[in-house]
Amino acid sequence: MKYIDIHGHVNFPDYDADREAVFARAKDAGVGMIIIGTDLESSKRAIELAEKHDDVWATVGVHPTDDVAAVFDYDSFKKLAEHPKVVAIGECGLDYFHPKSMSGANIDLGAQRELFLKHISLANEINKPLMLHVRNGVGSANGGAYQEAVAILKQHSKVRANFHFFAGTMEDARAILEIGGMVSFTGVVTFARSYDDLIKNIPPDRMMSETDCPFVSPTPYRGKRNEPVYVVEVMKSIASIRRENEPEVAKQLLENAVSFFGLK
Repeated sequence: MKYIDIHGHVNFPDYDADREAVFARAKDAGVGMIIIGTDLESSKRAIELAEKHDDVWATVGVHPTDDVAAVFDYDSFKKLAEHPKVVAIGECGLDYFHPKSMSGANIDLGAQRELFLKHISLANEINKPLMLHVRNGVGSANGGAYQEAVAILKQHSKVRANFHFFAGTMEDARAILEIGGMVSFTGVVTFARSYDDLIKNIPPDRMMSETDCPFVSPTPYRGKRNEPVYVVEVMKSIASIRRENEPEVAKQLLENAVSFFGLK
């Protein structure tokens, strides 16, 4: 393993037609991956896939806004979370960008916070880190969803957290770093220059690489379905923005993930 995609959804139906070919391309390129659960069934599927492949791990959790009717069955998720291939709890968190869920239902911000706290409790109990989905937007307190998430973690969490698909400000990043958190970047950094200052200023040992596949394919694959092997393009862009050697950046990003998630 030379590279790692720490957040992807190869368990989604988007890969039903050629999933094994996607795994093969990643393996051939030396790309490991963490497959993310967004509800109970996708969490189970993530574990099943992780069991079948080397250098593949899973997370379990309920996305904060995908389905407002999704139930966080603590005992069921705890049983999944204890699996040795499960390396984090989530994706969970606070999304104040979308006023409605994917099904069109209104988002209850209070219920979203309660759901976040349940994930934190589970992470604390089994001592595994959190994989967070956080987006600023309407309804945020304390300066935004990132700042509110940090405040909640300060009060309730005993474990570290990674803020996936980080799109906050440098002030948000500093708050995350102060509590020992990490941030990860997607293929957006290959074409959106608004991330450059963040990548230049966040310490190299506090960031990780991801695809969030099947979404946000990097340049030169924009317009196509994303997949884990494209995380190499994310690494290349981080190296270019920081004006650093690609092999060294790849090594650092991999080491960060191995350390943070306790990958074995």
